[in-house]
Amino acid sequence: MIVRDYNDIVKSDRSRVVSDAKWSSVRMLLEQDGMGFSFHITFLEAGSEHTFEYKNHFESVYCMQGTGSITDLAAGETHLIRPGVMYALDKHDRHTLRAEEELVMACVFNPPVTGSETHREDGSYALETT
Repeated sequence: MIVRDYNDIVKSDRSRVVSDAKWSSVRMLLEQDGMGFSFHITFLEAGSEHTFEYKNHFESVYCMQGTGSITDLAAGETHLIRPGVMYALDKHDRHTLRAEEELVMACVFNPPVTGSETHREDGSYALETT
């Protein structure tokens, strides 16, 4: 059984990723934990906009706090993000996420991230394993 306290993780250097792109993420489960997925709590600053395309990962995201929108760039469809809304990038969807207010999101990645990834210029993560 794995039990972790978010409050302990944010005080350590284990898995906190702070980006200069106006988002940060606390990686509560990583590839090394052997679960087959990683689990993160991610914060996107109010007024920020992010374009991603996870070519090597599937991602599911649940909004816990804040408001914003997500645009599926292939379909041109925009959806409201607010507490209680979940989206899943089941086709490695290229998307733009906008935070009107600070967004606090619970995110799952499959395959799991290792914790050392950085977004490439195209908005994706390279496929890494430990």
